[in-house]
Amino acid sequence: MTTPASAPDHDLQHIAPRDQAEILAQALPYIRKFHGKTIVIKYGGNAMTDPALQQDFAEDVVLLKLVGMNPVVVHGGGPQIDEALAKIGKKGTFVQGMRVTDEETMEVVEWVLAGQVQQDIVGLINAAGGKAVGLTGRDGGLIRARKLRMKDKADPNKEHDVGQVGDIVAIDPSVVKALQDDQFIPVISPLGFGEHNENYNINADVVAGKLAEVLKAEKLMLLTNTPGVLDKNGQLLTDLTAREIDELFADGTISGGMLPKIASALDAAKSGVNAVHIIDGRVPHAMLLEVLTDQAFGTMIRSH
Repeated sequence: MTTPASAPDHDLQHIAPRDQAEILAQALPYIRKFHGKTIVIKYGGNAMTDPALQQDFAEDVVLLKLVGMNPVVVHGGGPQIDEALAKIGKKGTFVQGMRVTDEETMEVVEWVLAGQVQQDIVGLINAAGGKAVGLTGRDGGLIRARKLRMKDKADPNKEHDVGQVGDIVAIDPSVVKALQDDQFIPVISPLGFGEHNENYNINADVVAGKLAEVLKAEKLMLLTNTPGVLDKNGQLLTDLTAREIDELFADGTISGGMLPKIASALDAAKSGVNAVHIIDGRVPHAMLLEVLTDQAFGTMIRSH
């Protein structure tokens, strides 16, 4: 029986040394190209709940840091929040893909995201050899927010009250930059604060998108439970422009939980983030394959 420490060697036994060298050499141009660049990663879906995929994710983040890139992790926690709400007899409700967050739900959201989930991710990255530090939007005044005014999709004159859900007013990235420069990997919970110190739950895809813009990230990577953006026939669209995405919104191809995800990706692409990738987080090491090879493991969105 192999011990966990020797498992990676075991996995590579079927690959000849020459092929291993070839694989490493192919990664070199990408390592050179992205050295010193910031990569914002939205961590969610199966990659967050499957122990083997959690391990892969942590190793990928540490490797990107070790080869000179600056990964910043923003995490969600939908399933974990639903689980915690169920324990107190509450059921989550959603409007247009956004969680309705009353005061009691907000307490649970804060406890789950900034406590349990964030600390799990920090622990995983540290165990894989990195130096992760957990932050919320309050730390260093990172995310200032106000109450989200959500317009109805069908009737723009109608607004939905989704409770303590926040809309980002401003991001001050100085705390993130200070950590990055000091060899740390920031792990950010999508919680913001208002002008009267109120708490807001913010969609993690939105936080990741805005953070990528403010940090002038080279890439924004959104890990999901889908192969990427699919067309009407369920075929993967590997490369999309802003105009093509507007068409997919208009004809209803993109809907539900994918709406905030794609909208954030599109905003980031239009605001100077070079490439936005929506990646299948169920594929082991999908993130590494996306950054260090020319294989497409999802959908890439370009501004034009």
